Amino acid sequence: MERILGVGSRINHNRFGEGIVAGTKLGNYRISFFGKGIIEIPKDTEEIEVLELLAPEERMISTDDVETTLIGILRKWSDLSEVVHIADKWKKGTLIIKSYDDSVKPKEVPLDTFFHKIVMLRDRLRVLEQKINAHPVMTDNEKVDMQQYITRIYGSLTTFNILFKNSSQVFVGEKGKE
Repeated sequence: MERILGVGSRINHNRFGEGIVAGTKLGNYRISFFGKGIIEIPKDTEEIEVLELLAPEERMISTDDVETTLIGILRKWSDLSEVVHIADKWKKGTLIIKSYDDSVKPKEVPLDTFFHKIVMLRDRLRVLEQKINAHPVMTDNEKVDMQQYITRIYGSLTTFNILFKNSSQVFVGEKGKE
């Protein structure tokens, strides 16, 4: 029979010893075991002996719920970027910028560093798009005009698509006008 333990309930686990329920998930309890850290245990386990039962509060929000919600908000409204990987063939590569003038020393930039800056540029363009679309004063025609500029910028950056490992993360400009 499945027990419903509230946060703060004290338990004894057959393998991990005494612990306190630190949070709940759909099918698991997050239990803090003394000296062992937080371990997720299935709610339907028979290995738990309840030492002190605290009933769950009906309106309680777990830290996991707060964290998941916050991450979603930050992804939507900030310039936090998704994880974007450089194509394997370019890892540990170097970009060399060399002048026609031999007296000017060539500049070498690690490709990983250059790629990171390209990804940051792409992410900031996406944030700019969101801000334009949500702008309270701009007319629809002004928004479309600004979007067209951004699309042309993406088109100018398609040269760097060879650096991306995942083709779904590349720059896309106006179709057929790249």
